[in-house]
Amino acid sequence: MVTEGARHTGEEAGRAPAAVEGPPRRSLSGPAPRALAAAAAGLCQLLALPPYGLWWLGPLGAALLTLAVMGTRLRRAGWLGLLAGAALMVPLIRWQDVFGTDVWLIIAAAESVYFAPMAAGIALVARLPGWPVWTAALWVLQEAVRARFPLGGFPWGKLAFAQPDTPFTGYAALGSSPLATFAVALTGTLLLAAVLRLARRPRAPLAATAGLAAGAAALTAGGAALPALTAPAVDHTATVALVQGNVPGVGEMSVLGERMQVLRNHTEGVHRLADRVEAGEAQQPDLVVLPENASDIDTYTDPAAAEMISEAARDIGAPLLFGITRYSADGTEREVRSVVWDPEDGPGDYYTKRYLVPFGEYIPYRDFFTRFVQRLEHVSSDAVPGDEPGALTLGGTTLATAICFDVAFDPPVRESVAAGGQIIAVPTNNANYNFTGQSEQQLAITRLRAVEHGRPAVVASTSGISAVVTRRGEVTYRSPEAQSAVHVAELPAMTGLTPATRLGALPEAALCAAAAGALGAALAAAGRRRRAPVGEGDRAQDGAAPPAG
Repeated sequence: MVTEGARHTGEEAGRAPAAVEGPPRRSLSGPAPRALAAAAAGLCQLLALPPYGLWWLGPLGAALLTLAVMGTRLRRAGWLGLLAGAALMVPLIRWQDVFGTDVWLIIAAAESVYFAPMAAGIALVARLPGWPVWTAALWVLQEAVRARFPLGGFPWGKLAFAQPDTPFTGYAALGSSPLATFAVALTGTLLLAAVLRLARRPRAPLAATAGLAAGAAALTAGGAALPALTAPAVDHTATVALVQGNVPGVGEMSVLGERMQVLRNHTEGVHRLADRVEAGEAQQPDLVVLPENASDIDTYTDPAAAEMISEAARDIGAPLLFGITRYSADGTEREVRSVVWDPEDGPGDYYTKRYLVPFGEYIPYRDFFTRFVQRLEHVSSDAVPGDEPGALTLGGTTLATAICFDVAFDPPVRESVAAGGQIIAVPTNNANYNFTGQSEQQLAITRLRAVEHGRPAVVASTSGISAVVTRRGEVTYRSPEAQSAVHVAELPAMTGLTPATRLGALPEAALCAAAAGALGAALAAAGRRRRAPVGEGDRAQDGAAPPAG
């Protein structure tokens, strides 16, 4: 590490406070230490996420990536970012190999690429006053782009998603997942700034260093208080049941079994629940939530299948939220729906899944990709997305419905709550991914959504994990994987909106604008330095500019 030492002693009085000054010219020297720091950054973020759950490693990961790229050329910073991204994404989405190792590695590689421009941007903004703030904003910008492009985006692995029930969770109630990500990254960069200051000036007064550390501590403590300060009010209490019917062939690409087997498993689960209610072993539910794809038959066109669901609804005496696939007349397209099924009137209102899994639920550029990967032809019809919020009313309670992959994106739950949703419902089908960690990762996202919108959440899965989550993100029930299960819970149906629900995408837009503005300022400053005469004592090393004071 190169310190400024006595060379700049005379300049100290005119510098900005240590909290906002630039880093040393080189925080690490040599490619090997930088590569190790970058790889460790990705691994820290991986271990912070479920199924590991070492959430406190999230800030450390942001700090290590910043340390790795400080004072290096932009091209090298990009490669270091790619390394960090690969260390995170390759093991994180290992569950994608159910569709083939090539699919898994291609998706992991595509996701890793986003970390390259972010790392180069960090190397740029780390030369500015206030660099911890701009670095944290760049994390938000990277995740915002990754959640939208290409093919609708893939936000898996956000910094925020490692914080389902931690001191940082509360920031989601104020500004959704982007603000939670910002708080995690800013905590890490403030701590890094404190460490770098100690390394550069070990004999300097400790007040500024202590201020940086105190800022990180205040961020952590502040998030813990936010859910209580932003909580909506209770409108009424609803008795909600969930049914997990289980499916054959869990963990495989095809989990359908024989015709109607999946549908039969789930309707039998409702009948078992009815038996428990009649025996006094469970409360009579006001409504029952069943998973995505709880039926392997299009019940709109199959009267026998529809009658099976109606019989189950009449037996339990409550409306069902039932996962059904609705096919077009020619069978080439389908909608993934959660349908309100009334005991007397049958199917009624429904929500159509808005965010679809590429190569799982539809094949983009089908003619091109199936030419090279024939197994993609197993996806014989393409799902088409819905465009309406999932506010569905059952038994006097409105559910904010988001189906499976929907929950990873900010808009579906937010818009369903804003449309009147009082309890969050997440019907899901993770049967392909049992025992891979994918279900734990998705449950963590649901827990964050519960705090974000101040609503309890019910997850109903075909084969695990089904769960009940409080509005503070705590799990009060969790089913075993790959087994049938039923559960009944009394949940508060909420009224009123958190700041996150009201503000929508504004916090994310503001943080992205801050990141873009910092990048513009850093590029402008770099241009001025290139044009200015360079004194020998101030010559930048390894392409880095002198610290900005």
